[in-house]
Amino acid sequence: MIAVNSPQKQDDITKLLTEYDGEFKYEFVKKTGMKLEFKVTPDNDLDAAAKTAKGLIKGEKWGSVLFFQVVAE
Repeated sequence: MIAVNSPQKQDDITKLLTEYDGEFKYEFVKKTGMKLEFKVTPDNDLDAAAKTAKGLIKGEKWGSVLFFQVVAE
């Protein structure tokens, strides 16, 4: 599982990750405050999944100015 901590653009982040069609599949699990949790498939390299998610978010026009954190849990 990975967690994305961001006070803004939560709907956009959720949509971006759940619609991603690459080496990882992100399934939204729950939101707690500013923390978004995603189940990752395959789950054998969560650090790589977190890095991919961070890159996807930063790749968006709004992602380069967004304060957020992605961590593997």
